[in-house]
Amino acid sequence: MATDPVCGMYVDESTDLKGMVRGRMYYFCSSGCMDSFLQPEKEMRKLRRDTAVALLLASPLVVIAMILPTLAPLFGWTFPAEAWYMSLMTYGGFLLATPVQFAIGWRFYRGTWDSLRNRMSNMDVLIAMGTTAAWAYSTVIAFLPGETLQAWFGTVERLTYFEASAFIIALILLGKYMEELAKGRASEALRKLMDLQPRTATVLRDGKEESVPIELVEVDAIVLVRPGERVPVDGIVLEGVSSLDESMITGESIPVDKSPGAAVIGATVNGAGLLKVRATKVGKDTALAQIVQLVEDAQLSRAPIQRLADKAAAVFVPAVITTALVAFALWYFVGGMPLSRALAIFIAVIVIACPCALGIATPAAIMVGTGKGAENGLLIKSAEYLEKARRVNAVIFDKTGTLTKGKPSVTDVVGFGMPEAEVLRLAASAERGSEHPLGQAIVTAAEARQIALSEPKDFEAVAGFGVRAKVDGRSILLGNRRHMESESVPFTAAEAEVTRLQEAGRTAMVLAVDGKVAGIVAVADTVKEHSRAALAALRGMGIEVAMLTGDNARTAAAIARELGIATVFAEVLPGQKADKVRELQARGKVVAMVGDGINDAPALAQADVGIALGSGTDVAMEAGGIVLMKDDLRDVVASIQLSRRTVSKIRQNLFWAFFYNTALIPVAAGAFAGFGIFLHPVFAGAAMGFSSVTVVTNSLLLKRFTPRLG
Repeated sequence: MATDPVCGMYVDESTDLKGMVRGRMYYFCSSGCMDSFLQPEKEMRKLRRDTAVALLLASPLVVIAMILPTLAPLFGWTFPAEAWYMSLMTYGGFLLATPVQFAIGWRFYRGTWDSLRNRMSNMDVLIAMGTTAAWAYSTVIAFLPGETLQAWFGTVERLTYFEASAFIIALILLGKYMEELAKGRASEALRKLMDLQPRTATVLRDGKEESVPIELVEVDAIVLVRPGERVPVDGIVLEGVSSLDESMITGESIPVDKSPGAAVIGATVNGAGLLKVRATKVGKDTALAQIVQLVEDAQLSRAPIQRLADKAAAVFVPAVITTALVAFALWYFVGGMPLSRALAIFIAVIVIACPCALGIATPAAIMVGTGKGAENGLLIKSAEYLEKARRVNAVIFDKTGTLTKGKPSVTDVVGFGMPEAEVLRLAASAERGSEHPLGQAIVTAAEARQIALSEPKDFEAVAGFGVRAKVDGRSILLGNRRHMESESVPFTAAEAEVTRLQEAGRTAMVLAVDGKVAGIVAVADTVKEHSRAALAALRGMGIEVAMLTGDNARTAAAIARELGIATVFAEVLPGQKADKVRELQARGKVVAMVGDGINDAPALAQADVGIALGSGTDVAMEAGGIVLMKDDLRDVVASIQLSRRTVSKIRQNLFWAFFYNTALIPVAAGAFAGFGIFLHPVFAGAAMGFSSVTVVTNSLLLKRFTPRLG
């Protein structure tokens, strides 16, 4: 059980305090607890109503107390001598200010009680103390006879501050309402995600179509998805061919082709084909539900920088109360200022120092930052990772499946007296019966070039060497150097080319036709399209880049040269990957690890920030602090840039919160009274409310974030 130093609430950390009501997030106090746990629509309506009523009742008081005296010379009035004006100021002020103070402002008394009961001091204490002092003093002035006032206080100006007590409460509520509207925009990304979920699904039962609520769809149910509809569940395509728009989940703008056996993600949009899908994940287990939960958890989490606001709040409120009391005592007892003026200074100091902006400085930026990340396919699991990523100065990439595509493809075809197309045709024809990944890569390359293949005969796979077969009546051998040597095929013609390709990190497979070398087909795990751009951008940001792989040193070096990577850890066993992360950390580096496989999980967990590819395994994604939904390494750059931008906004927010509070306290305390400058409590309330709106508005500027890669 912990307490929040600003709102004073008890926070039971063992209780799940996370949730949404109709897509509206609950909002925060400074330490990350929620000022009004999950603000539902009825609470929003109540806040709007209270604000409107408070403004309606307080506005006439401001007109009476502050505007009418300004207009007095135009009408020949002398204030406050006019009897009717004194009646308005006292009795009218009491009638209008009292319901604002104790009915609409009751929330501040309740917050004060909770705070003091928990031996805390928060913004509610300041608001309740300041407005109550203004109301109580004004009530005494309004109803006590002059003789009694003279006996109690000596010479007293018959000035009341009903307008201050009522209008300060009205302004604070107006600020809260504006914050809520802004925070609604901050969680817009999360609401958009939730709105993607279809409400119903068409289920096939006993050959009949039945529309059922999405909550009633079970695992293994057969779901029909018509053209233009959203896929209601995660599943596997049983029948049909189509393309799905997955941009709302992965951020990938190009539709993805789907055919029987392909996996589909719930909430994605079906194209022109009719699909029959078997549900594999429903309800809270779907990818969309997990994304929503992850983003929601992140928005409700506390960033380490939050501790700065917590520590400041713990000492700020008592310091403000002390400052206000000292200012009052100095002006009243030492400076001889009238009680009403000294009290106005006390109230102004109390109100101007309310740390409302301090309470939302960090959470507002976290909400917008994590929401913006979700819009771009960057799932940040908590505010801790969002803050940590800004300090990353070294990134380790797993090679296979991360920097590279993770599956072999043909990179080179070389002919020795035979056209390259014929070399590829014979090699692919011989491999048609093979299940080896390298053989399948050759067949795929030939099919991609629309080369007609022949049916092999007498096919035989020779383990560790290659294959032999007959194609179009010709004897075909395809394999490594040892395969050629075992079959007594002269290898001299291919020697230099094979060496060149191997030094480039490729697997060279020699083709022999009727006992003579006819060509070479080279296969390699190729680099992803955006890897170079991502690594170049990281280096441009002053971040060291390293590669980690279990492959042999020659292959690793070839990939590293291609990508411009200077630091390479090759031939690393899965259990040793976390050790390599520790090596960089021991050098003082803040390390991010990027991976996608099960064997990457320990390294992801060891790293200061683990970044998992959404195309990877569930284990890797669980270990990562940031999950990239797109299989695009440029998002590593985007996540670090988003982190830096968000933390920058948090720091700006904290500065503005402290700037308003500290810069205007001396003015409110009468430091410039010698120049005739006083801060009326009403203007103090307006400035305090404006600081909160400024902080939220500044956070919303994060919605303009776009990653820069050059």
